[in-house]
Amino acid sequence: MCTGQTEIKETFKYINTVVSCLVFVLGIIGNSTLLRIIYKNKCMRNGPNILIASLALGDLLHIIIDIPISVYKLLAEDWPFGVEMCKLVPFIQKASVGITVLSLCALSIDRYRAVASWSRIKGIGVPKWTAVEIVLIWVISVVLAVPEAIAFDMITMEYRGKDLRICLLHPTQKTSFMMFYKQAKDWWLFSFYFCLPLAITALFYTLMTCEMLRKKSGMQIALNDHLKQRREVAKTVFCLVLVFALCWLPLHLSRILKLTIYDQKDPNRCELLSFFLVMDYIGINMASLNSCINPIALYLVSKRFQNCFKVRDCWELHLWLRHDVSRKINSLTPTKRFKHSLKFILSFFSLSEIM
Repeated sequence: MCTGQTEIKETFKYINTVVSCLVFVLGIIGNSTLLRIIYKNKCMRNGPNILIASLALGDLLHIIIDIPISVYKLLAEDWPFGVEMCKLVPFIQKASVGITVLSLCALSIDRYRAVASWSRIKGIGVPKWTAVEIVLIWVISVVLAVPEAIAFDMITMEYRGKDLRICLLHPTQKTSFMMFYKQAKDWWLFSFYFCLPLAITALFYTLMTCEMLRKKSGMQIALNDHLKQRREVAKTVFCLVLVFALCWLPLHLSRILKLTIYDQKDPNRCELLSFFLVMDYIGINMASLNSCINPIALYLVSKRFQNCFKVRDCWELHLWLRHDVSRKINSLTPTKRFKHSLKFILSFFSLSEIM
């Protein structure tokens, strides 16, 4: 029997808790701000940004519901939330990943369609096809997450003289389909939830590059500014896919290597199992970071999102200054009130230049 697993679990228990708390705070602030920017700024309401908003909403649901319960599950030995939450948590987690994967695929296809039709000038508003895409993304993600809700269940086991309730992928499934799902789960997750978005992105970005090279000589000069905007959006989408790949690669690599290399009859299996367990915990932390890192990546890559962040911060600062100065002015004498009003007007015009 391998004994090193308990020590590894105790070590990563606190690391996972710190990472989860960081993801929870940054994820709520970042994704909420991203959704608010797209909602408040009419110029940001277009096809790609609505898909990004859908992705952020899926991450937000996962952060609010799954992460606190997962932290409690890691720190506590018992599962007190009942069978309903035992099924709901993995269901939401898989639905959230499905929304991310399918949204990235839709964004890659959208970028190719935008480049393939140079004459199509981007307008403000959500195209009907994008609205249909978002509905399909959410419906498909929910349907594909249903087996997780069916497969997870609670069992009771004795540990150190106590009966503990544990939520896990049940070792015995009731139907032949669920038994097959349990056996093929890691391969299914790797192929659909990891390889698919990378393959779709590689395919459509290759087609997009060929299209740009083919039409480069015949482009109109009047569309140069619009072409720059499309290139920036394409760069942003590629960055999101790259971040997704880097965050999820360690976890999928750990699971696939364990399926292909690990042998229970191997005398050195304990060392190998400890290695896979460490990789698993690192992979879980990296995967959870993906829920909070997209808004940060958008801010670093996209100038439009940078400007919206800055304008929003400046406008809120202006509102706070106006309220604070008005309160102070009302308490002054008429002469001093005039001087402070003049200072505030000058500060407002300097702030307007920044915005």
